[in-house]
Amino acid sequence: MPERMVVVGGVAAGMSAASQARRMRDASALEIVAFERSSYVSYSACGEPYYVGGYVSRIDDLVARTPAEFAARDIAVHTRHEVLAIDTQRGEVTVRDLDAGREERVGYDTLVYATGATTFRPPIEGMDLAGVHEMRTLNDALAVRRLVEAGARRAVVVGGGYIGVEMAEAFHRSGIPTTIVTASSSLLEPQFDPDMGDLVLQAARNMGIEVHTGRQVETLHGEDGHVTGVGCAAEADADAGDGQREFVGDVVVVLGLGSRPVVELAQDSGIPLGESGAVWVDDRQRTRVDGVWAAGDCAEATHRLTGQPVNYHLGTIANKQGRVAGINIGGGDIRFPGVLGTAITRLCDLEVARTGLTEAEARTAGLDYVTDTFSTTTTSGYWPDAERMRMKVLAERGSGRLLGAQIVGGPGAGKRIDTVAMALWNEMRVDDVSMVDLSYAPPFSGVWDPVLLGAWRLKGTLTS
Repeated sequence: MPERMVVVGGVAAGMSAASQARRMRDASALEIVAFERSSYVSYSACGEPYYVGGYVSRIDDLVARTPAEFAARDIAVHTRHEVLAIDTQRGEVTVRDLDAGREERVGYDTLVYATGATTFRPPIEGMDLAGVHEMRTLNDALAVRRLVEAGARRAVVVGGGYIGVEMAEAFHRSGIPTTIVTASSSLLEPQFDPDMGDLVLQAARNMGIEVHTGRQVETLHGEDGHVTGVGCAAEADADAGDGQREFVGDVVVVLGLGSRPVVELAQDSGIPLGESGAVWVDDRQRTRVDGVWAAGDCAEATHRLTGQPVNYHLGTIANKQGRVAGINIGGGDIRFPGVLGTAITRLCDLEVARTGLTEAEARTAGLDYVTDTFSTTTTSGYWPDAERMRMKVLAERGSGRLLGAQIVGGPGAGKRIDTVAMALWNEMRVDDVSMVDLSYAPPFSGVWDPVLLGAWRLKGTLTS
């Protein structure tokens, strides 16, 4: 009899683990069964706003592999199946077929907990109105796209994080007047420092997207069962000071206060959580329960700069952790090396990226740091298509270790964050970074690339 591996959650981390385990061990040695509550598996959740905005024409284009394709590789995938309980003593899960209404128990030798994350669902009256959606699954994206195609007149996005900004772009591109309502004082907090988030906020307003900060949504208004607007309890807008509390919209995307790891099933099953509130794992993705592994948005990771446990909800991390779990389950020996929180997004033509620590994170970690913020261009300044960009860099006082960077700018700005991420990954000092041999030609960069320029500016600050 082959061993059985059960995967709870069939999106990024779960199916990466299943695929890697299958590469390591064939079906005669390892049976693999995956359960996913939604209708799709192995899809790009990060692509959902771009499907809504029409950049991606077919929802199936966001699906990496279908259940049939997994079946051809001897991986059994059951969609519309929800795992209700995990009995770690008996080594079995209780699963409900959501379409048939049946429940069954399935035994396992190895279990991968990959339940992902969900939005903080705020206690807002009216969340069940038609036209109100959260953005977690492809079904959410399908529903919102239908509203856009049906002629939605005005959109309200509740939340100003990554997905909030991306959804605002989707509606704006579709010609729908759009409002962002956020409880934060700026956009993209806390992933970006307020001074950098304010650049995104101002750019959104310049594009014609309304942004109202400092607003706590209290209720969703509706008529005949369909949403008509958003009501807020907060005082005047921190920026505009207009005191507006009511916002009209016939399609409302509620992203709430960010996202959180889905850990209730783990808690109920006695699988310990870590300091971050996500499932504790070691560097091989093992939990503290024998035979149970965890990966993705529901699992902790270690920050490479602080050594502290963190829980970032990024597809890059989920896929890597899933791969590590699968290889180790398959008999390999690989370690997950940690994270930097490197991320990138955009608002129409404005690119926004970050890696490492923000000022707030550096303070929380107790680091003594210096920072510099400057403006430059993506190419040589005289190049016809030169785009303005703003870059913020941080370094540790004393050691000169680079700590982080944030970028806001036109096309060509954002991916420079990867150069900084590589420097952070290798614990480089600003002295080292300032002399790295980067490429140069006028259509691509000034003779001093923004990354080099940032390092030189930090050197000056550190020695002043």
